[in-house]
Amino acid sequence: MQTRDTFVPAPVLDRSQFLRMTPRRRRLHDLHRLATHSSLPVLSSPMSDAVAWLVKARIEDGAYSHKAGIRTGVMVNGGGAQGKTETVCAALAAFEADWLEVNAFMDPQAMPGTRDLLAPVAYVRCPVKATPVSTCQRILDFFGEDYKNMRQEDLIRTVSAAIAAHGTKALVIDDITRLKLHRESDQDVLDLLLEVMSMSVTLILVGVGIPLSGLLRRGRFDPVARQWLIPPVRDRGRSPNPEASTQHERRFEMVELNPFSYDSSAEINAWGDHLVRLEQNLRLLNDTEGMLSSGPMPEYLYARTNGVVGLLEKLIQRGCRLAIEEQSEHLDVSLLDRCQVSPTDMPDLDAESGEQPVIPPVRKAPGRKKKPRNTTFDDFGPAAEDAG
Repeated sequence: MQTRDTFVPAPVLDRSQFLRMTPRRRRLHDLHRLATHSSLPVLSSPMSDAVAWLVKARIEDGAYSHKAGIRTGVMVNGGGAQGKTETVCAALAAFEADWLEVNAFMDPQAMPGTRDLLAPVAYVRCPVKATPVSTCQRILDFFGEDYKNMRQEDLIRTVSAAIAAHGTKALVIDDITRLKLHRESDQDVLDLLLEVMSMSVTLILVGVGIPLSGLLRRGRFDPVARQWLIPPVRDRGRSPNPEASTQHERRFEMVELNPFSYDSSAEINAWGDHLVRLEQNLRLLNDTEGMLSSGPMPEYLYARTNGVVGLLEKLIQRGCRLAIEEQSEHLDVSLLDRCQVSPTDMPDLDAESGEQPVIPPVRKAPGRKKKPRNTTFDDFGPAAEDAG
């Protein structure tokens, strides 16, 4: 809360102002510009606005309710590097700011005579090979609780006590699709999450390919309704509880965070507006107006990124570094053709869980086809004479 939005971008300077600086000040300004391009703000989009609205609405519905019971959770689904985590965290930060102000920065349910550490929202990442024990430990690590030598039952009780003691109203578990559900421990983690929901906390699950992961029954995306449809249970199978398979879809509302699209004029305009706001945050010495949003650049950038905001950010970041080092101070197609985004630029995304996005290759401009060499007078050696 105290460090949010504290980074100050580099000032906007033109080339003449830059050249009047001393060499030392120029170097410091270049470093400040590199830091600015590495810390580009999270820009909203029509898709992220819809996700943020639902997340904040569900958290507020649960937090301001005085009824005991399970809060409706949210599953945020989408491809890798599409800004799911940033969108969810921004919505949580907005809720936390409002909640703290309403409650005078104190826990309204704190016990008299105690001084509790207030944490309205909590964020953890799902372990790669999760178990109920490791998941509880991740949650307790966030709160700074001691869990040494605790059994699973003790860990669950400690998680419940920590959520209540810290006044936590929303718990985010990122990378939830690391649960493959072919292991018994993964299914135990899923049962644990259902128990966490009974702790009067809104659970936000974020992942890639949630409808096909088994967290919900296999679903399909309806492009007309723009939502995931989960088919009803057809038979009981071998489960002793026929309602068990429907628990998750009844307790969660799922929302999709899609990349930008180029299918309609409205979507094309939204992509152009995004590029305009992005170029306003660049700190190159040449005027950046229209640098990304005019001419062939919008279509080129879409082809290089498939409309995925994370890939766009990495591509622009690398291009700006090259433009500063070469002193061209301008982004164009020829310069960006020399910039390749790779999976190593996103080391926090687990490839095995489908978190790595598909990175389009650089499309090389077609060149002139070379004329084949004349081989009439070539000497192929004794082997050729024996064959003849």
